[in-house]
Amino acid sequence: MRIATAHTYDQTITNLQDRQQKLSFTQQQLTSGKRVNYASDDPTAAARAERALSGIARSDANKRTLDASRNVMNIAESALGGATDLLQTARETLVAAGNGSYTDSERKSLAIKLRDIRTQLLSVANRPDGGGGYVFGGQGSSSPPFIDTTTGVTFQGQGGESLASTGERLSLTVDGEQAWLKGKSGNGMFNTAPGVNANTTLANTGTAWISSGAVNTPSELPYPAATSPSPVYSITFHVSAGANTYDVLEDGVPLASGVAYTSTKNIAIPGRGMSVAISGKPADGDSFSVTEAQNNLNIFSSLDRTIAGLETINQSGGVIQQTVNTGMTQIDAAMISLQNARSAVGEQLNRMDGIETRNSDLKLAAQTEKSNAEDLDMVSAISNFQNIQTGYQAALQTYAAVQKLSLFQYING
Repeated sequence: MRIATAHTYDQTITNLQDRQQKLSFTQQQLTSGKRVNYASDDPTAAARAERALSGIARSDANKRTLDASRNVMNIAESALGGATDLLQTARETLVAAGNGSYTDSERKSLAIKLRDIRTQLLSVANRPDGGGGYVFGGQGSSSPPFIDTTTGVTFQGQGGESLASTGERLSLTVDGEQAWLKGKSGNGMFNTAPGVNANTTLANTGTAWISSGAVNTPSELPYPAATSPSPVYSITFHVSAGANTYDVLEDGVPLASGVAYTSTKNIAIPGRGMSVAISGKPADGDSFSVTEAQNNLNIFSSLDRTIAGLETINQSGGVIQQTVNTGMTQIDAAMISLQNARSAVGEQLNRMDGIETRNSDLKLAAQTEKSNAEDLDMVSAISNFQNIQTGYQAALQTYAAVQKLSLFQYING
């Protein structure tokens, strides 16, 4: 078979170009450190790397969202802790206001202190989150969510929480309306309050006041009520010939009648698992009520009523004690409401640690998958490069030798 010289040259050049291309490709892999630099290098591996890259991007986005939520929850936890401290100071101030030897001016100075605490609490409730929003803004608010009006503090916004759009439940706000304006009133199960005098249909005229009460037998408790409206209990006093007795009624129906009254002694609501203590000297016809607790405790309105009571002059000792006792009961209930909110925030912060760990694991898995799909085995690649380089050099030397075997080279020689 005859082989033309031109054909030999062409075959040799094609071989050299192929080897040079492989050498360049391997050199590019070594330079980049990646086995797959273009999708055409290995379409399957490139697709795996792209999916892994998307997973890494999602993990990074989730991490940014987690950091934003953690920042808000840390601010909320600190704010609720500060608010609890302020309420504790308010309670101590009320304890001092109950001193029977205090004058009206001294109680007024304590009311001024309470008003300053109220102002600080409002500032805490409107705490910004550092990102243009408000920690207690509910489902989002671009302006302070709590507004101080002539009728009291109101919530200007939508109740609930603003959640991040991730697979995990991450809050970007706290339900401020629930925490500050919808706490459980009274002692958490029922409310106690002065009623009206049955003889005059006006306010009580005696010097007695009622405690917040206690639950003695939970199984007998009528609250929460199975029907609406819930039952209302009243304790009505009768004074005759120096004897002081009381009746206990449920929606006007007597449960106990003519029971001798002793100041500060617990008065049981028969068969209902509740008891209250009434102190002082009630007048004939005076009454006190017991009603179901509601989720309507407004911390600011409670302080407003207490402040107004302390600023009123020429009040009897019984009215002052009732103002103080009611104020302390409401502050205690408000503290429980804020502590519950703080516990919920703390639980979220604890849960975020687990979310961060899972997110980091997912990112690491995606990074490993991406590395497995496109990264280069350097030892194998260097060995391959050296083999290709040796073959290329051999091909060059062979081509140089073949060039000297032409007829023209023979004739010239």
